[in-house]
Order: sequence, then C-alpha cells, then structure tokens
Amino acid sequence: MSFRAPVNEYRFIIDTLLDVDALRQTDRFAEATEDMTAAILSEAGKLCDEVIAPLQRPGDLHPARLENGVVRTSPGFVDGFRAIAEGGWIGMGANPEYGGMGLPMILTSAVNEMLSGACIALQLAPLMSQGQIEALEHHASDAIKELYLPKLISGEWTGTMNLTEPQAGSDVGALKSKAEDNGDGTYTINGQKIYISWGDHDVADNVCHLVLARLPGAPEGTKGISLFLVPKFLPNEDGTVGPRNGVTTVSLEHKLGLHGSPTAVLQYENAKGWMVGPEQGGMAAMFTMMNNARLGVGGQGIGVAEAAYHHAMTYALERKQGKSLHGFTIAAHADVRRMLMAMKADIFAARAIALTCAYAIDMANATDDATWSSRAALLTPIAKAFGTEVGIRVADMGIQVHGGMGFVEETGAAQFFRDVRVTAIYEGTNGIQAMDLVARKMMDGGEMAGRLLDEVEATAEAARADFPRMAEAVWQASETLRETTDWLVAQEDLTDRFAGAVPYLHAFARVLGGYFHLSAAMADRGGPREKLARFYINRLLPEHASLLEQVRIGQDDLYAMDLDELSA
Repeated sequence: MSFRAPVNEYRFIIDTLLDVDALRQTDRFAEATEDMTAAILSEAGKLCDEVIAPLQRPGDLHPARLENGVVRTSPGFVDGFRAIAEGGWIGMGANPEYGGMGLPMILTSAVNEMLSGACIALQLAPLMSQGQIEALEHHASDAIKELYLPKLISGEWTGTMNLTEPQAGSDVGALKSKAEDNGDGTYTINGQKIYISWGDHDVADNVCHLVLARLPGAPEGTKGISLFLVPKFLPNEDGTVGPRNGVTTVSLEHKLGLHGSPTAVLQYENAKGWMVGPEQGGMAAMFTMMNNARLGVGGQGIGVAEAAYHHAMTYALERKQGKSLHGFTIAAHADVRRMLMAMKADIFAARAIALTCAYAIDMANATDDATWSSRAALLTPIAKAFGTEVGIRVADMGIQVHGGMGFVEETGAAQFFRDVRVTAIYEGTNGIQAMDLVARKMMDGGEMAGRLLDEVEATAEAARADFPRMAEAVWQASETLRETTDWLVAQEDLTDRFAGAVPYLHAFARVLGGYFHLSAAMADRGGPREKLARFYINRLLPEHASLLEQVRIGQDDLYAMDLDELSA
C-alpha cells in the first residue's frame, strides 16, 4: 500500500494556521520549539511509513483470535506495538513525573492520526491507553498513579474503557454491572461488558480496565455510577504482574473491519478493583477519557482518509482507461479528478478542525483560561463527527476511483471503508455528537459559536483584496450559519434542535473548512493550496446552505407519520 505520513501537512497547519508562538510562550509548553516539533513529526512519520504501515494488510487478512482462553494478535502486531511504546509515543502528552513527555495535544493528535493512517487496528491500542492515562492523571489516587501510570506510559501495560453492556449502549445509565465495597480499599466487580477495544491481547504484560459499575443502594441512571480500575493481572507489591484477576475474555467480536483489533466480550466474576474518583462520580471521570478519545477517533477517520486517498491516487496515476485531453490515465478524467480533489480538500478541512480543537485544549491546559476550555468543548463534537464522516466518505470514493477493482478485496481499497466505518459509532455516535453540539454546547446562548464566526468573518474581510470571490463566499456562509445558530438557541423544545442537529454540525464543519482553506490560500498565493481552496469553496462549501435549510425546518415532518405508517 502506498501510504505516506503527511508530515508536511501537519507542519503547515501548525506553523501557519495556529498561533503556535503563543503556545510556546507558556511555561507548560515552552520546550515544544519549532525544531522539536519538526523532529517529532519527522521521526513519527518514519515509524509509520517503515514499521507500522506494513502491518495494515496482515492485520486484515489474519485477524486477532481467541485460542484456549488466550488472545493472539495479528502477525507483526507485537513488534509494532513495542516500536510505538519504546519510541515513547504512548506517553507523548503524559505527565513527565510518571515518564511522559508532557508535549502539546497538537503533536499527540498529529502522531495519532499518522499512526491511524498507517494501521488503525494497531493504533487503537495506544489510543485507549492514552485516554486511560489522562483519566487517571485527573481522578485517581496518588497510589494508583504511582503504580499504574509509569506502566501505561511505557507500554508495559495497556488500558481500556468499559462502558457498554448488552442492554446499555448509548444509554450508559442502564448498565447492570455491580460493585461491592470490600472494606479494605478494594471492591468486588461483577458483570459483563461488550465491544471492548483491545480488551485482551498479547502485546503487553497486563491489560488495565476502567469499568463503570453501580454500588448497592446507588441511584438509577448515570448519577449512580462509579468508576473502577480492574487489571487483568493483580499487581504485586513491587509492581510486577501477579495472579490472574476475575476477568475472562468470553469471545472476540466478528466485525465488518478492524480485524486486527481484538474487540472483546469481558466477563467480570468477583474481580478485584479500585475506585477511581469519588463514589457515584464515575461518569465525570470517564468523560475525561471519552473526550480525549473523541478527538482521537476523529483523527482516526482523518488518518484512514489520508491512506485511502493515497491508495486511490496511486491507482489513478497508473490505470489507463479511455481518453482525455489532460492525460493518459484515469486521473485525467473529469469525474475521477473531481473525486480526488474532493478527497484532498476534505482531508485538509477535517485535519485543520481537529488540530484547532487540539490547540484549544493545549491553551486551556497551559493558561487555565475558561474561554479556551469552552472553545475546545464546542469543537470536540465537530472534530469527531466531521473527521469520521470524512474518513467514511473518502474511503467510499477511494473504492469508486478503483471502479470494479475497488470491490475486489485483493486491491485493499475496501479495507479502508470497512475499517473506518465504525468510527462514526465509537465514543458516542455522530448523531449524539450533533445533539451535544446543539444542546449542551449551546447552553451559553451560542456565544462561543459566535466568537468563532467572528474570527471566520475577520479572516474573510482580510482576504477580500486578494481573493474577493472566495472571501465573499466564506463571509456569507458564516453569516448564514450565525443566523441559523440564533434560530437554534431560540428553540425551547430540544427536539426541534435535535431534528436538525446532524445537518447543523456538518454545516458548521463546512464553514470552518472554508475558513481554513481561505487562510491556507492567503499563505500560499498562486500555489497548490490556493488552487485547492478554490475547489473547496466553489464546490463543497455551498453544501452549507442546504444543510442549514434542513436545520430550520424543526421536528414536525419527522413525526408526521406514525410508526405504523412508517413501518408499512
């Protein structure tokens, strides 16, 4: 497969579109210099191109398997994970006190995306650990931090998150897993969890599960849930791996894609665990991990999109079919060119949105400024949903570029679609992300959204002299989005908001994409980025108008038919 880590794309966005100097002037990230940033991205790119990308196809063709109670991962995955761990890539953003690098989220996000493009099935393992590391840093006791964080950061142990049960998917409050206080600082956990990514494997010595469960007498729903750390093997006093805990891998899921990633059904039978965070504070603690994972999953979509684009581009440049005045391969045909341009333009838009979200997280962590936290909160559902939808759309177009050969598994084009499809479901479906955006993230009356749109329009005004048509299109799109946001926050019935939540999120992403493409054009006048910006603003940005029309319709047409009529 023709994967190349997009190192230069990340350097352009970080150095040109983000105010990275302001980040480097903070005490927390003063060491993340331009030279360090360049070196990190370059070394990560080499790892992805030379070590991780060759594992992509073997992971699909030779899935993880459960044999006599032992999970065996795909060929090469053990060595691939060790390369990631030994390079320090798992603990890039972790606290240096426990062995982490303490680097900004913008770099962690960049490296994670590159790893996803190289082999998303393997990249899921360090991503899960990173989320658990952050949750423990924020919510665990000092004793837990001192024991578990160095092991997770080094990759000696890995982490998971255990929310879903057969009867409790998005409705986490319906879970039935139980915890009982043993009176000695430990708890006994019983229950079953499903869809646990990297829930068991052979790439590390221990698997540490963050498990949601309910104590006796706790209220129903999410308010009564507590969070527990339950390792596969109980640690000895010296931190080495001890006896097996009461955690059993019942089975591995048979999935559409991500065959190299062992997704487990786990049974907890009198397993020993330790509480993380306060009693009945499980959801707050778990959301720390989930928010980290949501940005990470958006990056997974972008990473797979990058890989699918390169795969399609390679094929289009080699495949000769028909005639065109513009060349001798299918890359010269207008419709194939349209798809390739759309793929490249959407990847840039999604990547810029994700990195802008990561930058807001970094500034919030470095300055304790609530404005940055609010910005990160608003951008997170957009980054997750748009990044994963771009992954799905680009992978789908990649199959189309291949034509009939895309439907043949041997070409590898279909794997990208199969692998990335679940990202729109992971960590809260994209519909849930959109509902979060129009409800919880609009509790400020749309103030933060308005601030972002102020910046979009200021950039459009600055671009009018050089790019009048593009600048006007971006400015008008921003104004339409602003007007729709005002309509949205005025709706007291949340169902009216939810009815248009998904088109609203995608319209917001379209406008932000236009903003970033216009900014890129200003930095590259007459160059390829200006040409790509023209394509995006001329052909993709106009989608915002029809999307926002859907938002303002409300709920009535959705419920005009009763269920009997709908199912007839």
